Amino acid sequence: MAIDKKGTKQIADNRKARHDYFVLEQIECGIELVGTEVKSIRNGGVNLKDSWCSIEDGEMWVKGMHISPYEHGNIFNRDPRRERKLLLHKREILRLFGKVQQEGLTLIPMSLYFKGSRVKLALGLCKGKKLYDKRDDMAKKAAQRDIERAMKERN
Repeated sequence: MAIDKKGTKQIADNRKARHDYFVLEQIECGIELVGTEVKSIRNGGVNLKDSWCSIEDGEMWVKGMHISPYEHGNIFNRDPRRERKLLLHKREILRLFGKVQQEGLTLIPMSLYFKGSRVKLALGLCKGKKLYDKRDDMAKKAAQRDIERAMKERN
């Protein structure tokens, strides 16, 4: 968990999404949570790996996000994989809905973080990568690592 300059504290990052998708745009949105879920998130009990977002009846929902039950929550704990509502303006939801419908893009949660005392979710408007794109990215990263290693040995 890293703390940025702006007072944000990173909770979880969806690295698999950056491997599988091209991120065209990122939007910050709030998320509707219960008290025990927030306490569990503070302990780092959240997984964004297989999560996605959908728009139903003009509301944005995140699905597949796993928040572990809080140890001391007893009867107040909720289902770890329940659908959670995202808090966006109606105009933003309609704009994203149009892009998803027309251009065939996907809404993927990219990261979860605290901004002050509030939990925020970075939502990515993504386009799927083909297998050759993934291989190309891995080759570029390996080449960059080799260059940095060579520069480090030289100095």
